[in-house]
Amino acid sequence: MKRNIWIWTVSAVVYLVIVISAYSVYASVNPATDGLTNHTDVEQEEANMENQHNHHNHHQHMNHGANVSTEMTPKISYNDGEITIELKDKNGHVPELEVSHEKYMHLIIVSSDLKEYHHLHPEKKSEGFYQVPIRLADHSYKVFVDIKPKNLEYFPKPIELHVGETHKQHQDNNLVVDTEFIKTVNGQPVELKATSLVVNKEVTFDFDIKDAKPEPYLGALGHVVILDEDGEQFIHVHPVSDNQTVFQTQFNKRGIYKLWAEFKFGERVNVYPFVIEVH
Repeated sequence: MKRNIWIWTVSAVVYLVIVISAYSVYASVNPATDGLTNHTDVEQEEANMENQHNHHNHHQHMNHGANVSTEMTPKISYNDGEITIELKDKNGHVPELEVSHEKYMHLIIVSSDLKEYHHLHPEKKSEGFYQVPIRLADHSYKVFVDIKPKNLEYFPKPIELHVGETHKQHQDNNLVVDTEFIKTVNGQPVELKATSLVVNKEVTFDFDIKDAKPEPYLGALGHVVILDEDGEQFIHVHPVSDNQTVFQTQFNKRGIYKLWAEFKFGERVNVYPFVIEVH
Protein backbone atom coordinates (compact mmCIF):
# COMPACT_ATOMS: atom_id res chain seq x y z
CA MET A 1 0.00 0.00 0.00
CA LYS A 2 2.78 2.42 0.94
CA ARG A 3 4.61 1.48 -2.24
CA ASN A 4 1.54 2.34 -4.33
CA ILE A 5 1.19 5.73 -2.63
CA TRP A 6 4.86 6.46 -3.28
CA ILE A 7 4.47 5.52 -6.95
CA TRP A 8 1.42 7.76 -7.36
CA THR A 9 3.23 10.63 -5.64
CA VAL A 10 6.24 10.36 -7.94
CA SER A 11 3.97 10.10 -10.97
CA ALA A 12 2.08 13.23 -9.97
CA VAL A 13 5.31 15.20 -9.52
CA VAL A 14 6.64 14.04 -12.89
CA TYR A 15 3.35 14.96 -14.57
CA LEU A 16 3.39 18.40 -12.94
CA VAL A 17 6.96 19.02 -14.15
CA ILE A 18 5.97 18.02 -17.69
CA VAL A 19 2.94 20.36 -17.65
CA ILE A 20 4.97 23.34 -16.35
CA SER A 21 7.72 22.72 -18.93
CA ALA A 22 5.20 22.52 -21.75
CA TYR A 23 3.50 25.73 -20.59
CA SER A 24 6.85 27.56 -20.43
CA VAL A 25 7.66 26.58 -24.00
CA TYR A 26 4.20 27.66 -25.18
CA ALA A 27 4.41 30.98 -23.33
CA SER A 28 7.79 31.77 -24.90
CA VAL A 29 6.21 31.38 -28.35
CA ASN A 30 2.88 33.02 -27.43
CA PRO A 31 3.58 35.74 -24.81
CA ALA A 32 -0.02 36.90 -24.54
CA THR A 33 -1.44 34.36 -22.07
CA ASP A 34 -3.18 34.25 -18.76
CA GLY A 35 -3.89 37.99 -18.59
CA LEU A 36 -0.32 39.13 -19.44
CA THR A 37 0.12 42.03 -21.86
CA ASN A 38 1.07 41.09 -25.41
CA HIS A 39 4.31 42.85 -26.40
CA THR A 40 2.98 43.36 -29.91
CA ASP A 41 -0.02 45.19 -28.47
CA VAL A 42 2.27 47.43 -26.43
CA GLU A 43 4.37 48.27 -29.47
CA GLN A 44 1.23 49.01 -31.48
CA GLU A 45 -0.12 51.24 -28.72
CA GLU A 46 3.17 53.12 -28.54
CA ALA A 47 3.10 53.58 -32.32
CA ASN A 48 -0.46 54.88 -32.15
CA MET A 49 0.53 57.37 -29.44
CA GLU A 50 3.49 58.51 -31.51
CA ASN A 51 1.26 58.99 -34.55
CA GLN A 52 -1.18 61.02 -32.49
CA HIS A 53 1.71 63.12 -31.15
CA ASN A 54 3.03 63.77 -34.65
CA HIS A 55 -0.46 64.59 -35.89
CA HIS A 56 -0.91 67.11 -33.06
CA ASN A 57 2.45 68.73 -33.78
CA HIS A 58 1.54 68.98 -37.46
CA HIS A 59 -1.43 71.16 -36.58
CA GLN A 60 -0.01 73.33 -33.85
CA HIS A 61 3.17 75.24 -33.11
CA MET A 62 3.33 76.64 -29.60
CA ASN A 63 5.68 78.70 -27.50
CA HIS A 64 4.26 79.33 -24.04
CA GLY A 65 6.83 81.93 -23.06
CA ALA A 66 9.97 83.75 -24.12
CA ASN A 67 12.30 81.57 -22.01
CA VAL A 68 11.68 78.35 -23.92
CA SER A 69 14.93 76.49 -24.63
CA THR A 70 16.03 76.84 -28.24
CA GLU A 71 19.17 76.03 -30.19
CA MET A 72 18.89 79.00 -32.53
CA THR A 73 17.90 82.67 -32.30
CA PRO A 74 17.28 84.38 -35.66
CA LYS A 75 18.54 87.93 -36.23
CA ILE A 76 16.13 90.49 -37.66
CA SER A 77 16.93 93.76 -39.40
CA TYR A 78 14.81 96.29 -41.30
CA ASN A 79 16.09 98.69 -43.90
CA ASP A 80 14.44 100.67 -46.68
CA GLY A 81 11.23 98.66 -46.86
CA GLU A 82 12.77 95.22 -46.51
CA ILE A 83 13.19 92.78 -43.64
CA THR A 84 16.23 90.51 -43.52
CA ILE A 85 16.39 87.37 -41.39
CA GLU A 86 19.72 85.72 -40.63
CA LEU A 87 19.68 82.10 -39.49
CA LYS A 88 22.54 80.44 -37.63
CA ASP A 89 22.46 77.91 -34.83
CA LYS A 90 24.32 78.34 -31.54
CA ASN A 91 27.45 76.86 -33.15
CA GLY A 92 27.39 79.31 -36.06
CA HIS A 93 26.10 76.79 -38.60
CA VAL A 94 23.36 77.53 -41.10
CA PRO A 95 20.42 75.17 -40.46
CA GLU A 96 18.58 73.24 -43.13
CA LEU A 97 14.87 74.07 -43.13
CA GLU A 98 11.94 71.75 -43.75
CA VAL A 99 8.84 72.88 -45.59
CA SER A 100 5.95 73.67 -43.24
CA HIS A 101 2.56 74.39 -44.79
CA GLU A 102 4.04 75.00 -48.23
CA LYS A 103 6.70 77.47 -47.05
CA TYR A 104 10.16 77.29 -45.55
CA MET A 105 9.45 80.31 -43.36
CA HIS A 106 6.40 81.99 -41.88
CA LEU A 107 7.14 85.45 -40.52
CA ILE A 108 4.62 86.94 -38.09
CA ILE A 109 4.99 90.66 -37.37
CA VAL A 110 2.77 92.36 -34.78
CA SER A 111 2.98 95.91 -33.51
CA SER A 112 3.55 96.20 -29.77
CA ASP A 113 0.00 97.50 -29.26
CA LEU A 114 -1.25 94.35 -31.10
CA LYS A 115 -3.17 96.44 -33.63
CA GLU A 116 -1.04 95.80 -36.71
CA TYR A 117 -0.59 92.23 -37.97
CA HIS A 118 1.36 90.72 -40.87
CA HIS A 119 1.88 87.11 -41.96
CA LEU A 120 4.70 87.00 -44.53
CA HIS A 121 6.84 84.40 -46.28
CA PRO A 122 10.45 85.52 -46.80
CA GLU A 123 12.46 83.99 -49.63
CA LYS A 124 16.00 82.67 -49.43
CA LYS A 125 18.50 85.17 -50.88
CA SER A 126 21.76 83.50 -49.91
CA GLU A 127 22.98 80.83 -47.51
CA GLY A 128 21.38 81.60 -44.15
CA PHE A 129 19.70 84.84 -45.28
CA TYR A 130 16.02 85.38 -46.06
CA GLN A 131 14.30 88.60 -47.14
CA VAL A 132 10.81 89.95 -47.69
CA PRO A 133 9.66 93.44 -48.76
CA ILE A 134 7.29 95.32 -46.46
CA ARG A 135 6.78 98.97 -45.54
CA LEU A 136 6.50 99.34 -41.78
CA ALA A 137 5.37 102.53 -40.09
CA ASP A 138 7.52 103.95 -37.29
CA HIS A 139 6.64 101.75 -34.35
CA SER A 140 7.95 98.97 -32.11
CA TYR A 141 7.15 95.44 -33.21
CA LYS A 142 7.34 91.82 -32.09
CA VAL A 143 8.59 89.44 -34.78
CA PHE A 144 8.18 85.65 -34.75
CA VAL A 145 10.17 83.47 -37.14
CA ASP A 146 8.13 80.29 -37.54
CA ILE A 147 10.36 77.61 -39.10
CA LYS A 148 11.24 73.89 -38.83
CA PRO A 149 15.03 73.51 -38.80
CA LYS A 150 16.19 69.92 -39.19
CA ASN A 151 17.75 68.28 -36.13
CA LEU A 152 17.40 71.40 -33.98
CA GLU A 153 15.19 72.18 -30.98
CA TYR A 154 13.48 75.40 -31.96
CA PHE A 155 10.44 77.40 -30.89
CA PRO A 156 9.45 80.87 -32.14
CA LYS A 157 10.38 83.55 -29.61
CA PRO A 158 9.49 87.25 -29.77
CA ILE A 159 12.21 89.37 -31.36
CA GLU A 160 12.05 93.11 -30.77
CA LEU A 161 12.13 95.30 -33.88
CA HIS A 162 12.06 99.09 -33.63
CA VAL A 163 11.33 101.21 -36.69
CA GLY A 164 12.05 104.94 -36.38
CA GLU A 165 14.19 106.78 -33.85
CA THR A 166 11.25 107.72 -31.61
CA HIS A 167 10.03 104.15 -31.10
CA LYS A 168 12.75 102.45 -29.06
CA GLN A 169 10.48 101.31 -26.24
CA HIS A 170 7.85 98.59 -26.24
CA GLN A 171 4.39 100.15 -26.05
CA ASP A 172 1.66 98.81 -23.83
CA ASN A 173 -1.62 97.80 -25.38
CA ASN A 174 -5.13 98.39 -24.16
CA LEU A 175 -6.88 95.21 -25.20
CA VAL A 176 -10.62 95.06 -24.58
CA VAL A 177 -12.22 91.63 -24.54
CA ASP A 178 -14.74 91.20 -27.35
CA THR A 179 -18.41 90.86 -26.54
CA GLU A 180 -19.40 90.47 -30.20
CA PHE A 181 -17.91 87.48 -31.95
CA ILE A 182 -19.10 88.09 -35.49
CA LYS A 183 -16.56 90.03 -37.56
CA THR A 184 -16.94 91.14 -41.17
CA VAL A 185 -13.87 91.68 -43.37
CA ASN A 186 -14.17 92.66 -47.05
CA GLY A 187 -17.88 91.89 -46.90
CA GLN A 188 -17.43 88.34 -45.59
CA PRO A 189 -18.71 87.67 -42.04
CA VAL A 190 -17.17 85.03 -39.77
CA GLU A 191 -18.45 84.02 -36.33
CA LEU A 192 -16.20 82.62 -33.63
CA LYS A 193 -17.70 79.95 -31.39
CA ALA A 194 -15.47 78.77 -28.56
CA THR A 195 -15.77 76.21 -25.81
CA SER A 196 -15.07 77.31 -22.24
CA LEU A 197 -11.87 79.33 -22.18
CA VAL A 198 -10.27 77.64 -19.18
CA VAL A 199 -6.55 77.37 -18.48
CA ASN A 200 -4.84 73.96 -18.93
CA LYS A 201 -7.83 72.47 -20.72
CA GLU A 202 -8.32 71.85 -24.42
CA VAL A 203 -10.08 74.78 -26.07
CA THR A 204 -11.94 74.45 -29.36
CA PHE A 205 -12.39 77.39 -31.72
CA ASP A 206 -15.12 76.78 -34.30
CA PHE A 207 -15.31 79.46 -37.01
CA ASP A 208 -18.68 79.68 -38.73
CA ILE A 209 -18.04 80.96 -42.26
CA LYS A 210 -21.37 82.54 -43.16
CA ASP A 211 -22.73 81.51 -46.59
CA ALA A 212 -19.27 80.70 -47.95
CA LYS A 213 -16.46 78.21 -47.84
CA PRO A 214 -12.82 79.27 -47.63
CA GLU A 215 -10.32 77.96 -50.13
CA PRO A 216 -7.23 76.01 -49.08
CA TYR A 217 -4.49 78.41 -48.06
CA LEU A 218 -0.93 77.28 -47.32
CA GLY A 219 -2.02 73.67 -47.03
CA ALA A 220 -5.01 74.24 -44.74
CA LEU A 221 -8.49 75.76 -44.67
CA GLY A 222 -7.23 78.44 -42.32
CA HIS A 223 -4.58 79.58 -39.87
CA VAL A 224 -4.91 81.00 -36.38
CA VAL A 225 -2.16 82.94 -34.61
CA ILE A 226 -2.59 83.75 -30.91
CA LEU A 227 -0.56 86.08 -28.65
CA ASP A 228 -0.95 86.98 -25.02
CA GLU A 229 -1.37 90.67 -24.20
CA ASP A 230 2.39 91.06 -23.63
CA GLY A 231 3.23 89.62 -27.02
CA GLU A 232 5.37 86.89 -25.44
CA GLN A 233 3.36 83.68 -25.72
CA PHE A 234 3.01 82.57 -29.33
CA ILE A 235 0.63 79.92 -30.66
CA HIS A 236 0.17 79.06 -34.34
CA VAL A 237 -2.71 76.63 -34.86
CA HIS A 238 -4.06 74.80 -37.90
CA PRO A 239 -7.44 73.08 -38.38
CA VAL A 240 -8.08 69.67 -36.83
CA SER A 241 -9.02 68.29 -40.27
CA ASP A 242 -8.81 69.18 -43.94
CA ASN A 243 -12.49 70.01 -44.30
CA GLN A 244 -13.29 71.88 -41.07
CA THR A 245 -12.58 75.39 -39.84
CA VAL A 246 -12.20 74.03 -36.31
CA PHE A 247 -9.04 74.60 -34.28
CA GLN A 248 -7.89 73.23 -30.92
CA THR A 249 -5.25 74.42 -28.49
CA GLN A 250 -4.47 74.92 -24.79
CA PHE A 251 -3.47 77.87 -22.65
CA ASN A 252 -1.20 77.50 -19.64
CA LYS A 253 -1.73 81.00 -18.30
CA ARG A 254 -4.81 83.01 -17.45
CA GLY A 255 -5.21 86.37 -19.08
CA ILE A 256 -6.23 88.28 -22.18
CA TYR A 257 -5.19 87.04 -25.61
CA LYS A 258 -5.60 88.30 -29.13
CA LEU A 259 -6.05 85.94 -32.03
CA TRP A 260 -6.00 86.47 -35.76
CA ALA A 261 -7.89 83.96 -37.91
CA GLU A 262 -6.87 83.84 -41.58
CA PHE A 263 -9.19 82.54 -44.32
CA LYS A 264 -8.84 82.80 -48.07
CA PHE A 265 -11.74 83.76 -50.32
CA GLY A 266 -10.89 83.97 -54.01
CA GLU A 267 -7.54 85.73 -54.37
CA ARG A 268 -7.82 87.55 -51.04
CA VAL A 269 -6.85 86.43 -47.54
CA ASN A 270 -9.05 87.95 -44.85
CA VAL A 271 -7.69 88.35 -41.32
CA TYR A 272 -10.26 88.31 -38.50
CA PRO A 273 -9.05 89.66 -35.13
CA PHE A 274 -10.66 88.60 -31.84
CA VAL A 275 -9.80 89.42 -28.23
CA ILE A 276 -10.58 86.71 -25.68
CA GLU A 277 -10.03 86.10 -21.97
CA VAL A 278 -8.82 82.79 -20.58
CA HIS A 279 -9.89 82.03 -16.99
